[in-house]
Amino acid sequence: MISPDLLATLCRMGHGDELLLADAHFPGHSLGPLVLRADGLRVADLLDAILPLLALDSYVPTPVTMMAPVPGDPLDPRVETACRAVIDRRAPGTPPIERLERFAFYDRARSAFAIVMTGDTAKYANVLLRKGVS
Repeated sequence: MISPDLLATLCRMGHGDELLLADAHFPGHSLGPLVLRADGLRVADLLDAILPLLALDSYVPTPVTMMAPVPGDPLDPRVETACRAVIDRRAPGTPPIERLERFAFYDRARSAFAIVMTGDTAKYANVLLRKGVS
């Protein structure tokens, strides 16, 4: 599941850098950071492949952030449940996932080290991971 480009990107990331696993709807190419493609993969599956290689930052209150739904927009709880199950298995003890308002999330994504565009078509399946040290 991890392409050579993604593996090299994970290697180049430093403590505090953020990696965004984005759904297929996310405007990744227009935000500025390096964009990698992982078409055909779901966010939770890619997260499962990445977490053994990327320690989450234990020095911040919330090393995992997801986009909050726009008020009135339905949120499929299975998306966060699937991601949380992976996090609990791969990085036990990780604090609860933070939800960030849509435009604040876009602003934060602009400063991400890289954005990985997946083929996940679930709405709000965008996960920011802050790298720690192992």
